[in-house]
Parts: sequence; structure tokens; C-alpha cells
Amino acid sequence: MNSPIDYSIVIPTTGRESLRVLLRALAAATGPQPREIIVVDDRPDGGELPLVDTSPPVRVLHSGGRGPAAARNVGWRHASGTWVAFLDDDVVTTPDWPHRLAEDLAGLDETTAASTAHIEVPLPTDRKPTDEERGTAGLTVARWITADMAYRRAVLLAVDGFDERFPRAFREDADLAMRVCLAGYRIAQGERVTTHPTRRSGPMASVRAQRGNFDNALMRRKFGPRWRQRIGERPGRLGRHAFTTALGAAAVGSGVAGRQRRALGFAAAWAALTTEFAARRIVQGPRTAGEIGRMVVTSALIPPAACWYRLRGELRHRNATPSSPPAPLFDGDDTVIGDVPDLADPSMVSVAEELTAGSESANRR
Repeated sequence: MNSPIDYSIVIPTTGRESLRVLLRALAAATGPQPREIIVVDDRPDGGELPLVDTSPPVRVLHSGGRGPAAARNVGWRHASGTWVAFLDDDVVTTPDWPHRLAEDLAGLDETTAASTAHIEVPLPTDRKPTDEERGTAGLTVARWITADMAYRRAVLLAVDGFDERFPRAFREDADLAMRVCLAGYRIAQGERVTTHPTRRSGPMASVRAQRGNFDNALMRRKFGPRWRQRIGERPGRLGRHAFTTALGAAAVGSGVAGRQRRALGFAAAWAALTTEFAARRIVQGPRTAGEIGRMVVTSALIPPAACWYRLRGELRHRNATPSSPPAPLFDGDDTVIGDVPDLADPSMVSVAEELTAGSESANRR
């Protein structure tokens, strides 16, 4: 390695106990130390965080409960490293993670904007995974996931960071990577490995996950109808969910109108599609009584929930366009100043670049 890697670590958190586990892993790790560790508390009201002693000490910032995209923006804009390594607060890094990160970043040219990690999700070996566990395991094949991803700070500045119109930990990472690639950069696959444990989110977790359809509407508005293919993802089930929901609504409507035979026909078609959906989910799991019951109930609820959130997303983002680049800040002699939110501390001022004579003329017009 020709020179030490200059990097900052940014961790958005909602105060989960898993943050303490991650910080302990980082504190005990060997290899090049980060310039700083920034934890961004994304709870609306703040409060105590499960912190531990690290080197360098953790610096806590607050983002006001606006979601992980906004929290990461607060973090990287206050970071000073050449690279910003984003970690989720529920991952566990390896004992040599800093060394592996440095190896991944060493030698990357200026056209490479980021380096991704391999994400591992430990699944049970004595049974098939539950629906919730399979959902977490999907992170192992997700592209550009910011559970562990390092970006050049200069590139984040160039594309204005994460789009804060994504309020959940969903699609905000793919959106950023798409904009970075469209700006002419590439993203490298690193060799470091980070673990993302499964966790329990309750029996209705798969129904709540349909909120992601709201964010899918924004992805379609920004990148067109083929956006899934562009991020390397298979087509979703929204069309089938819409058909199932329409059959259910038609059954109810026909029943209310007194058309019993038609209502029974629609209800039978709805039941057939719902049964097929539930059966497909059940055979992939442990097939316990509790899991089967959850699959039956949620398979009936998921289609209308998916349609509802997608409709809301389409209405909310009907006029959405890709994010505009950040407006430059100029001082008295037309020097471009690096963007830092709530700039009140002179020590945070940094010169981003000097204008050429031609661009000076252009900006004076």
C-alpha cells in the first residue's frame, strides 16, 4: 500500500442496542484507524445512545428523525476524510475490517466513486429460514447496499449525496449509486466481508415492508419504467398484486350490488391467486404452524397494501424529477466553498476548487 487510506466512518442509528455491538467490533479491530467515527442519531427526540469507547472517540450528530438518507447526508457533510465508509447500526464488522477496507480502496483511480462489501446473513442450519429471515438474506445479493459501502466524499459532493425524498432504508442506496454511475463514475466490488444478523420485526413485517412500493414510485419517476433492470433487479409482483386486489374489490362490490353468482366467481379467482401466493411462500419456509398462519394472513394483506402504497407514491411523486446538483457557494473573490450545512464554524470552511477565468466570466454574466 503506497499511502495510508484517509477515511471517516458514518453510522446512522435509531438507538438500537446493535449499535453497541458494532462500535465494540470497530474498537477492537486492527488496521488503519479512521480519521473519525460519526454516529448520526436519527430519532426525532434524541436521547441516550448505546455508545462505547472507541479510538477516535465517537462524534454524535443529530438529523431529527428524517430517515437514513438524511442522516447519512448529515454525517458525510460533517466528515473530513477523503473516503466516507457508511455502516448500518445493525451490522457486525470483522476483526480486520479496517485493513480489508484499506486494501479495497488502495489503488482505485479517480473514476471509481465507491467500494462495496460482501454482506453475509447467517441463517439457521437446522431448518429452512422464515419469511422474515429470507427477506434479510436478500441483502446478500442486493447491489450497492450501504450497509457497508465506502464513497469518495468528493463524489458525494458532486452528486449532492443521498436523495432525502426516500424516507426509509430502502432504495436510497440504489438511487445514489444510479446517479453516481450516470455521472460517469464506476463502483468497485470490494473483498471485505460484513455480517448482517437477522432480527425479529413482528408477524406483520412483510405487510409493513410494502411501504417500499411508495419509494418504487419515485425510482420510476427518476429513472424510467425499466429502472429495476438498470439496478440489476428482477421484475416485481405489483401487477399480480393489483390483479388480485381488483378481484377482491370486484367480489365485494358484486356482493353489495346483490350479484351473488358474479361475486362468488370473483371471490374464487381471488382465493386461487391468494392461495398460490401463500403456498409459494410456505414451501420455502420451516412450515411450522405459526409460520403457516402468518403466511396465510399476510398473503391476503400484502396485495392491497402494495397497491395502496404504490398509489400514494405515484400521487406524491407525480411531478418528481432527479435531484438537482447542489448550488455552489462563492466567497468575495469567486472561490467555490465546500458545502457544509449550517455553516457557522470558520474551521469547517474548505475550498472546493478555484474557478478558471472562463468560468469566472460565465458566473458574472
